[in-house]
Amino acid sequence: MDLSAELIAWYNDNKRDLPWRKTTDAYIIWLSEIILQQTRVEQGTPYFYRFAEKYPTVTDFAAAHEDEVLRLWQGLGYYSRGRNMLKTAQLVQQQYSGVFPVKYNELIKLKGIGEYTAAAISSFSSNEAKAVVDGNVYRVLARYFGVDEPINSPKGKKMFQQIANDVLDKARPALHNQAIMEFGAMLCKPKKPACGICPVRLGCVAFKTNATTYLPVKIKTVKVRKRYFNYMLISDGKEVLMNKRGEGDIWANMYDLPLIETTELIEQNELLKLPQMKVFGENIAFKNNPAIIKHVLTHQQLFIRFHVLDKFPDKLQSGWFYTDVNNLENLALPKAIFIFIKYFFNF
Repeated sequence: MDLSAELIAWYNDNKRDLPWRKTTDAYIIWLSEIILQQTRVEQGTPYFYRFAEKYPTVTDFAAAHEDEVLRLWQGLGYYSRGRNMLKTAQLVQQQYSGVFPVKYNELIKLKGIGEYTAAAISSFSSNEAKAVVDGNVYRVLARYFGVDEPINSPKGKKMFQQIANDVLDKARPALHNQAIMEFGAMLCKPKKPACGICPVRLGCVAFKTNATTYLPVKIKTVKVRKRYFNYMLISDGKEVLMNKRGEGDIWANMYDLPLIETTELIEQNELLKLPQMKVFGENIAFKNNPAIIKHVLTHQQLFIRFHVLDKFPDKLQSGWFYTDVNNLENLALPKAIFIFIKYFFNF
């Protein structure tokens, strides 16, 4: 059985109508690939349209301000992707005169572009014979060929890339890559794959050995860190005290509220006794008893409480600033912060 030919035939009959499949513009393809990393198509598509409309060319993107990019990215998560996109656009503008490269060896040098993304852009934009290997491809290949080597081990990554290269239709690499990824996303799903209607099931090792549940194999390496955030909301209804986050942590360079992070959940009376609270002044009191909001990130679980204080501090700390309440919608706020502020100020 010619696996590639079967997948391409299936793809031609079943592919989704997605906007980035209607162009060979490397810049537009790059936009879609970065936005859709670790993001469902349904969630990422509105962001794709948003960015493509705001920045129709890489030159437009390169001229953007980081705050503006992060504001557009709000709610999508993995904010480093947005920051890296801006750096990449600026690099393309400087080194390639605003013409997005289409060859793998040039793409792989750009910020935020790894082997998969470089292969995807090069094959879709210039039909370069580079095999893509993403989560969907790992799953299809592991099941079809019965490979139980962990996909995230050094040996596994090398093995699956070689298999992907071997099965690649080198005359139609763009079509092949689209087909195998779409097949994994729509039919050979992680849970409950549609084996009953699979056109390649007779050649599939996992189907013949009833091993679809166990393949692909992945080594569990993620350690989840728990963090406890106590945000202070200080406002007179017209202005609100905000904080701009620095580099080197989640939500880098985005905006949130003044924060005290603790090692565990503590009650408000205990919070008031902490030395860190002195920056907010003397004889302060809370105006609410907030609920705990759990916010789940890939490697972290945040337990957040929003405490409303009764007065402005005498002195501002580094990163703190006042802004008009009406300006909050223009700031790049993490989703958890935005939802609370939007509710509190009713905008």
